[in-house]
Amino acid sequence: MERRAFLTGTGSVLLAAPLAAEAEQAGKVWRIGVLLASDSPNVEAFRQELRKLGYVEGRNILIEYRWHEGKYDRLPALAAELVNLKPDLILVAGPQPTLALKAATTTVPIVFAGAADPVGLGLVSSLAHPGGNLTGFATLVPEEFGAKQVQLLRVAVPAAARMSVLIRPENPMHRTYLPQTVAAAKKLSMRLQILEARTPTELDSAFAAATREHADVLLVLADNLFNAHRTQIVALAAKSRLPTLYLWKEDVLAGGLMSYAPLLSDMFRRVPTYVDKILKGAKPADLPVEQPTKFELIINLKTAKALGLTIPPALLARADQVIE
Repeated sequence: MERRAFLTGTGSVLLAAPLAAEAEQAGKVWRIGVLLASDSPNVEAFRQELRKLGYVEGRNILIEYRWHEGKYDRLPALAAELVNLKPDLILVAGPQPTLALKAATTTVPIVFAGAADPVGLGLVSSLAHPGGNLTGFATLVPEEFGAKQVQLLRVAVPAAARMSVLIRPENPMHRTYLPQTVAAAKKLSMRLQILEARTPTELDSAFAAATREHADVLLVLADNLFNAHRTQIVALAAKSRLPTLYLWKEDVLAGGLMSYAPLLSDMFRRVPTYVDKILKGAKPADLPVEQPTKFELIINLKTAKALGLTIPPALLARADQVIE
């Protein structure tokens, strides 16, 4: 079963026909840089919305793609490479890639999608008034999201007394969110274990540690390294028989138990509205950062059955999609 979920925000609805005409500015060919983990359906959604706004690759827009594949040591070089191309704008996703671009330029406009808490990261001065050359779309609501994740795991496994949390120490957002996770676990009288992984090899060690501590449930915080190795993580969770909550739907489609997240695909569809405004002369400093107000809960009943887990009917009723 599936119900529609969507993000709402401050972006105005723009008519495609006038924009298409305006985009044809005296033969101007706009150059856009893109720094993402990899090509994906979200990238195609971005392209489609650009076309609706009158921006056609090869005609009036040129897109330079750079894929970091979760290899963070490559970020400074890739960011510098894009900036040196002198693009009119750069699209980026994820906190660390966005920080790399912020360090690389103070003049090229940057639109981020999925930078979690941009104020806490120091990317912008405030959500309403970014104040620099960056703006975009935050993925999380910091004051609430960490607690919500812990609550969902506890509802799925009411008897859970020990929870492990998988983080990558270099991810700045993980340390930001941990205090909320710790507080939420303490409120529910759950013992918390922090698992650290910087490489695919360390993922095996992290799950072994969770098994030694007899973890009842696992929370995997979002990270591009974890995204790149989601098949490995899902397999390790299954082998360890750990009911696991992820951020992204793709993890559940790969066999994970549950995910809870904003709709990233809708975010990428809305990014072109900001691209269009900036190419027409708007300054990132004046474009408010948008936050999600709707989140999507996905549950994989096949995985629950394999784990011998019965998902409470009330939780199933709240799910936006149940994989059976």
